[in-house]
Amino acid sequence: MKSTIEELGPTRVRIAIEAAWGDLDHAFGEVYKELGKQVRVPGFRPGKVPNRVLDQRIGRPVVLEQVVQHAIPEIYSEVVRENQVRVLGQPEVEVTRLDDNESLAFTAEVDVAPQLTLPELDSIAVTVDDVEVTDEEIDQQVTVMRERFGMLQSVERAAQQGDFVSIDLEAKLNGEILEDGSTTGMSYEVGSGNLMEGLDDAVVGLSAEESKTFETALLSGPNSGEMAEVTVTVRSVKEKELPELDDDFAQTASEFDTLDELREDVRTRLARTKVIQQGAQARDKIVEQLLETVEVPIPENLVEREIQWRNQSFENELRQAGMDWDAFLQMTGSESREAYDAEQQKNVEEAVKTQFILDAIADAREVTVDNDDLSAQIMAQAQRNRMSPEQYAQQLQQSNNIAEFVADVRRTKTLAQLLEQATITDASGNKVDLEAMRPKTVQAPAAETAEDTDEA
Repeated sequence: MKSTIEELGPTRVRIAIEAAWGDLDHAFGEVYKELGKQVRVPGFRPGKVPNRVLDQRIGRPVVLEQVVQHAIPEIYSEVVRENQVRVLGQPEVEVTRLDDNESLAFTAEVDVAPQLTLPELDSIAVTVDDVEVTDEEIDQQVTVMRERFGMLQSVERAAQQGDFVSIDLEAKLNGEILEDGSTTGMSYEVGSGNLMEGLDDAVVGLSAEESKTFETALLSGPNSGEMAEVTVTVRSVKEKELPELDDDFAQTASEFDTLDELREDVRTRLARTKVIQQGAQARDKIVEQLLETVEVPIPENLVEREIQWRNQSFENELRQAGMDWDAFLQMTGSESREAYDAEQQKNVEEAVKTQFILDAIADAREVTVDNDDLSAQIMAQAQRNRMSPEQYAQQLQQSNNIAEFVADVRRTKTLAQLLEQATITDASGNKVDLEAMRPKTVQAPAAETAEDTDEA
């Protein structure tokens, strides 16, 4: 088998392949075997029809066509593997010569990962925000705790922002009540704005048993985007009474005896969270620095396929939610579909470039992925998706995503190594403690413990 690889551009190659007739033996065997099961010839049992009889019965050109279709993927894959070509997507194949009993020649044009020139990676330095916890932030956290222990009390007055009301709703379109357009006894926090536009303005000022009608755009269903007439009736009004902010509250809401101790604990937890955020910020800044310093050509076809796949998946989600693009854009406040598409194009291109850069660094540093790395990532992803590690691993296998999963783990490991070796300082010039920001590297011991438990 002969092959040559011609570069058509930084991310595109043409592979010319010539295979001797003997290289097609396996394909001939598979094709004749399948045809022997399908073709019935008098005097021969199924599967026992000689090949020359099948050629006569079906026609040699038809047999050769099926052999070519069967052989090309096998031969192409072998050439790609032997030449270590990192292909992206499916090739465009053209048969250039087929001489019976002599040879098969074809070309395959395909996108490939670009060859990148990497910068010096041992001197990466980034600056992150200071870890500073303000009294206002502590107050906000304590207020959230007070909210959890608040008690709802009925009041004889009109509803205000922050009150909790029990309401009935009835939505009409062209004078007719919509299907599933009415409900009774719904609990709603005035001012939350999480139900429908215009509801808060309508409810404020209403006392128990008072009603008001307003117009709002439907966000889902077959009439999405149309203006409906909604009548809201308030059945009861309650306000939340918060506990006094004192030592008694601290003892009720936590394991601490005093309010000062509780606030100090909140400060410590907020500081710990901000240190973790420093790690995430450092990671993102390293990626930004690499994107700025490494020139990365990207295949247009790859970006287009990714965007098309994302749009199809998202459109399915919108349909399941009873929404369309217009309703989604209105709900999210997007300027237009064009603006949304432009932002998505930018995000996809950056994601593709980041993958190419991390793959190139992993190749240069010979980063490998072992069972501990895979186990740690499977456990982490399973936890995020609220399933067992076994279920997540099975899902990967069924969806044929194992190779891409391993590639992602390798990129994550490579980025973690860059993070560990980088010089990271905060805005005040202080060196940041890396030990507090290594979520990826500290997962391995947990994975080993889990494996040991499974083996036991």
